[in-house]
Amino acid sequence: MIIGILALQGAVSEHQVALEKLAVASNLVLKPTDLQGLDGLIIPGGESTAIKKLMVRENLLEPLKQMVAQGFPVFGTCAGLVLLSQTDSLNGLNGEVVRNGFGRQKDSFEESLTVTGFDTPFMGIFIRAPYLSSVGEGVQVLAKTDDNHIVAASKQNVLVTAFHPELTADTRFHELFIHEFVGQK
Repeated sequence: MIIGILALQGAVSEHQVALEKLAVASNLVLKPTDLQGLDGLIIPGGESTAIKKLMVRENLLEPLKQMVAQGFPVFGTCAGLVLLSQTDSLNGLNGEVVRNGFGRQKDSFEESLTVTGFDTPFMGIFIRAPYLSSVGEGVQVLAKTDDNHIVAASKQNVLVTAFHPELTADTRFHELFIHEFVGQK
């Protein structure tokens, strides 16, 4: 099994470390040929506008959009959630996204989250994080903040979090992606 990590900008090495802890191989994705032979893809946090511009520049946007539409497993964190929720971007999960929904960098925070399917809470790290104000048909809400903002969701082949699971020692979201999304491929 090989999981690609979109390596144009953002928290790339942190996702590599999380996958290494799970003994899962990863490849960095910088150009369309890097998509060959992958079993799944992680789109890391970073700055969604910059990542989208770089995807266009490197001719990755259209191939990725097609892969997502065809059922390829994708896990998006923070900016990845934004890109997967935008119809003019990767269009993988129908929901209304609020970019920087919790405020600016100085408003970053951590919150213990109850996550569907997890026995114990998950500590979410929110850095200029988005959230989903609503989700469309077929989207499963996996976690909400205490003030009821949707911060983790899934739909068929797509898993998204508004927070950064790669910045914790807790690998449960990466395990969920590997076992429930990539494992079904």
